Amino acid sequence: MPTKSQLIAAPLLAFATVAAATPAAATGEVIRIQRNPQAIILEAARVNAGADTIYVSGQLPSPLDPTMPMSAVTSIEQMGDTRQQTISTLAKIKDILETQGFTMADVVKLTLMVAADPRTGAMDFAGANAGYREFFGTAENPTTVARSTFQVAALVGPHYLIEIEAIAARAPTE
Repeated sequence: MPTKSQLIAAPLLAFATVAAATPAAATGEVIRIQRNPQAIILEAARVNAGADTIYVSGQLPSPLDPTMPMSAVTSIEQMGDTRQQTISTLAKIKDILETQGFTMADVVKLTLMVAADPRTGAMDFAGANAGYREFFGTAENPTTVARSTFQVAALVGPHYLIEIEAIAARAPTE
């Protein structure tokens, strides 16, 4: 019959053996998991402890006319369709990231909240994807990101069709 010490030691030895066989992740490493290279989104992103990470709050698009203040917008035509609003919103995220020393290639996760276009009564998923493809999986930025897309009943104003949150991570710079 095993002693109490042997009963405690056996599981610890098994754990130590598994831990030793598992490659250690580098501190601050960011791993993109993509088993299908044709997919436009990642399956997952692993961000190890020590990575430099930024969480970008939900961003909304700007009017098509950059000189027009949001308070002057009176129609959805002044904001554009879902594709145009996605491009505008991702451009804002790109600008925020750049002010903090990040790039769009550092983005690991996006959350898209898409409202139905009042002109069609439906969410334009294809338009959101078309806008997304202007920033990810391009010659300038070949990376893709883990992503979730939700259809929402409405956003904060009747002319908004999309809101996007972002998480970017990279190995720390020394």
